[in-house]
Amino acid sequence: MKRNLIVTAVLAVLMAGFVLAYTAIRPAGAPPAMGDMGSDSNASPVKGYAEGQEILFIHTEVSDPKIAGVLTKMMGSPVPVVPSLADVPDSMVANVYVFTNGIKDGGPLGFQPDVFDSQPGTGGYRPLRQLNLVTWKDGLQARTLKSAQEVRQAERAGEVRISRPGVVANMSMLTWPGGHG
Repeated sequence: MKRNLIVTAVLAVLMAGFVLAYTAIRPAGAPPAMGDMGSDSNASPVKGYAEGQEILFIHTEVSDPKIAGVLTKMMGSPVPVVPSLADVPDSMVANVYVFTNGIKDGGPLGFQPDVFDSQPGTGGYRPLRQLNLVTWKDGLQARTLKSAQEVRQAERAGEVRISRPGVVANMSMLTWPGGHG
């Protein structure tokens, strides 16, 4: 686990270095590269839940073009497609639960906000997230679930069905229970 955290940290530092190098060498006034959000983008934080509490996060990239379109529309700014994210080993991703029906609210598919299974400062935290689609079974009264434990309990009780479409997204938390970025 410690090795995975080190690898994640090294990758984050390398990505930041590439961004800084690109910014430094790109000629002033050059048009933005494909996927470059530009200075007039509106990358607003998104509400979600972790451990029963409200959090804020952003979507920076996703492995699937269809989901990128949904997130771009929701965010009001581009969410680039990075297909290779889907190839990241399971040890490098955490889970996020995305609702396909139920309570209408601000989630990416129009229903309740996403639920994260880990947050910064915990052993399982990873900014890369495997999407888990949560669907309330017909005839059941949906309610807002605010923790991964509640989602898994609802699945065990037969209230929801969870599917994994193989989509990975980079979803960095800005605030979380007991902390902020």
